[in-house]
This record gives sequence, C-alpha cells and structure tokens, in this order.
Amino acid sequence: MNRREMLRGTGVVAGAAAVKAVAQNSSGSEQPARKCKIVVTGGHPGDPEYGCGGTITRLTEVGHEVVLLYMNDGAWQQTSAAVRIAEAKKACEILKAQPAYANQINGHAIVDNAHYQTFQTILEAENPDAVFTHWLIDNHPDHRAIANLTYESWKQLKHRFALYYYEVSDGEDTSQFPTPTHYVDITDVADTKKAACYAHASQSPDYYYGVQDTVASFRGLQSGSKKAEAYFLQLGSTFDIFPRTGLRPR
Repeated sequence: MNRREMLRGTGVVAGAAAVKAVAQNSSGSEQPARKCKIVVTGGHPGDPEYGCGGTITRLTEVGHEVVLLYMNDGAWQQTSAAVRIAEAKKACEILKAQPAYANQINGHAIVDNAHYQTFQTILEAENPDAVFTHWLIDNHPDHRAIANLTYESWKQLKHRFALYYYEVSDGEDTSQFPTPTHYVDITDVADTKKAACYAHASQSPDYYYGVQDTVASFRGLQSGSKKAEAYFLQLGSTFDIFPRTGLRPR
C-alpha cells in the first residue's frame, strides 16, 4: 500500500484546536506522524509566508517536506528579481522550506493551455500529498491565475493530492472566503511566521504583516486560540492531509 492509498483511508477529520499528534505503536511508545510532501503555491514571493507561514512552520518542525512554489520571481518596478529571490530564500530558510518558481512574470500572469500543461508538469515532478493555493477569486490577478493553474492540475491529475485554499490580506487581496473547513493554531509559532514575512523587507512588511496578523487573530477567536490560520478543503479531494501530518485542526 502506498502513502496515498493510506491517506485516502483517513477521511476528513474535524478535531479540537490544532496540536502536534503522535501515533502509538503496540508497546505504547510514541512515534512521529508519517512524513508528507506539501506544496504551497503563491502568486508572488511572500504570499505563502503570509497566508500559511504558521502552518508551514508546524509542518516542518515535525519533519514534513514543504515547498513554496511562487508564480514569479517578484521583480517589480524598482525592485529587482535578485532582491526578491534573496528575500524568498531567507524566508524559506526561516520556515525550513524550499523555494521553487513557475517562471511567469509578476503582474502578467498567463493562463492558457500551454501554461496549464507546464504547471501540471511542475506539480507532477514535486509529487505532493497536498497543495495549498490562493482563493479562486482573490483580487490580484496573479493570485487568481495560480489558483486556476493549481485547480486544473488537481483535476487533470485525478485528485491525487489534497487541495486546500488559503487567505491573505483579507479585504485587500482575498474576498468572499468561504467558511473554513480547517483552522490551525499558530499561537506558538507566530514569531517564526513574522520573521519569515519580514524577510521580504522590500514589500512593506509593517503594513502587510499587520493586516495578516489581524486575520490570524480573528481566525483564532473563531477557533478558540490566540492566533490561527484558516483553510478551505476543495470538495472532491479524496483525503485530508492533516491527520497524517500530525496536525488536528478544528
């Protein structure tokens, strides 16, 4: 039995506030949750960090592999690609994740048959157990583009990975986010998330982190913790990754 067959057998779990979970062997000793591969896609360097930085930290802390797949290198006006790539590298080091790029151009996202196929090829090569992406009607076109590319890959690959949507800068970028299916308590790792967000020093982190921290406080209030990140599981996903990662979200 391969890892995905085992994952499909877990079903969707709705538990208490997110905590580190362990498996028990027959002798009662603790064993770590099985290691999984997670890809978090983002329209730009910084988006996965702001939307999912706490969850990423919790995943990598227990040994799961996480890749941040950016739509583009972030170059824009007076800020060079070299600067943005260096910032992303630093952020990923803080989160213990790996950066990857889909090689599109900031502000000029293309969604067509050729780019659907290219993006699918990237995800096939990564071979993830789960993918997190932007909400499909975010205000920024790059967010919508990578969400559509991700969704189409999920569909064409026959739902072989679990698909989740995340929110970022609600009211400015994310709009009409649905009632979350999952909340992850990030209270204990909020400082790590903040450090990763502030690694993107060229992107006004004082402002944007403040917006996202307000979102985290609101989601914490909803889920019974101080700070949380919220996700929506795509209908039709054949398994829920969280039980196998050791995170049991509300």
